[in-house]
Amino acid sequence: MSDIVLELKNVNKIFGQGDTKVQALDSVSFSVKRGEFLLIVGSSGSGKSTLLNMIGLLDRPTNGQVFIDEKNTTNLSDNKISEFRNSKLGFIFQFSNLLVDLTVLENVLLPRSIQKTDQNAQKEAIDLLKAVGLEKQMHKRANKVSGGQAQRAAIARGLINKPTIVLADEPTGNLDSVTAETIVQLMKSMAKKLNQTFVIVTHDRHQFGEVDRIITIKDGRAFEGEDVPPKMELTI
Repeated sequence: MSDIVLELKNVNKIFGQGDTKVQALDSVSFSVKRGEFLLIVGSSGSGKSTLLNMIGLLDRPTNGQVFIDEKNTTNLSDNKISEFRNSKLGFIFQFSNLLVDLTVLENVLLPRSIQKTDQNAQKEAIDLLKAVGLEKQMHKRANKVSGGQAQRAAIARGLINKPTIVLADEPTGNLDSVTAETIVQLMKSMAKKLNQTFVIVTHDRHQFGEVDRIITIKDGRAFEGEDVPPKMELTI
C-alpha cells in the first residue's frame, strides 16, 4: 500500500467561456501522505473551495488528474464516482448538516446505510460517538444538542466509513472560539489515534495551531507553506 493517499497532477478548472472565462485553478500539483493533517488556506475567491470540490469528487477538473489511493478518478462515470466518494472520503462541513428528525446515532450511521455495509455498523458508530464525547447524547434528536455537539457528531459521521481522507470545509466557521478550539483538538486527536488523513479548508489558519503541512492557494495556484513567493509554484 502506497504512503501517498492523494495526488493532484496539473489540475486546472475553468468556468465560463470567452469574456466570462475564469481560471479557478491553475496547474495545481501536490500529494498528501497517509495520516497527514493538512490545511488549505487562502483568501475568499482564491480557489480553495474549488480545489476542495476537485479532491472531494464533487466536480471534475477541466483537465489534469486526481488520484485517490492510486486510483485515477478523472474518468470514472457518475455512478462510479458516487460509490468511490462514499467509500473513500468523509466530509465535515461548516454547518453540521445533521438531519433533525434522526437521532445523533442515526445520523452517524447514514453513510454506512448508503454504502449498504451494515455489519458491525452500530457498534462502530457507538464507539466513535464515545470517542468524540457524545456517549450521553447519541439517542437525542439532532436538534436537541448544541452546535459543538452537533459538529462532534459530524466528525464521527465523517469517520464511520473508515475513509482514506476526511475533507473538512471551514469546520469551525460556525462555532464560538472556545468550542472551535475543542473541535480542532478533537480532529487532531482522531487523526493521531486512527492515522487518519485530514484535509481542511479554512480562512482562519491561526485557529489550527501547529499542523503537519499548509498549502496556500492564491489566484488558483498552489504554494507550499504560508508565505507565497511571487514566482514559486508548488512542485512536490
